[in-house]
Amino acid sequence: MHPTNTRLCLIRHGETDWNAERRVQGQMDIPLNPAGLLQARAAAHGIAGHEFSALYSSDLLRAHQTAEQLAQHHGLPLCIDIALRERHYGILQALTAEEARIRHPQASLRHAERDPEYAYDGGESLVDFARRVLDGFEALARRHIGETILVVTHGGVLDILYRHATGRRLQAKRDFVVPNAALNWLERHADGWRVLLWADRRHLEATLDEL
Repeated sequence: MHPTNTRLCLIRHGETDWNAERRVQGQMDIPLNPAGLLQARAAAHGIAGHEFSALYSSDLLRAHQTAEQLAQHHGLPLCIDIALRERHYGILQALTAEEARIRHPQASLRHAERDPEYAYDGGESLVDFARRVLDGFEALARRHIGETILVVTHGGVLDILYRHATGRRLQAKRDFVVPNAALNWLERHADGWRVLLWADRRHLEATLDEL
């Protein structure tokens, strides 16, 4: 790795019951389920042999519980960063897609269309969310130039980073996966971001995509 670059291993939190139910979590604080705890431990073993300068996590419980497994296995202090939080989905939080279509049909439609300006009646627009995520990761990259860091975050955050690194539009339909507890390697270099390896699940037996 070039001495002016920053390398990041990004891990989506382990599975929750709401993931299994396909229920929108957003910034609701839902714990890992037993499968998610096993995935978190598997991820800790999956990064064995790699050295990291720091470990960061979202403050939401499902990410924090995942990060605790990594911290224990690798002897890293855990730093909490609220910029790593999932997007706030406002009135759609706690609903399945079917419940959202029935209770909030217009919000459900604008969500499906990835309307970049829609903020879910009290939530966070896609544009604002992307700005928060990218500003947060630029700050992390500057703080750890020449180092490799470990980050535990959420599916929506990883979606933004992948699109940014590969030049995909925010509004475009997703054509990539974001599984629970997979390993995603990115690098910040002088000209921007690049994906080194995405959705590595060799350490996992079963995992759910973010959608």
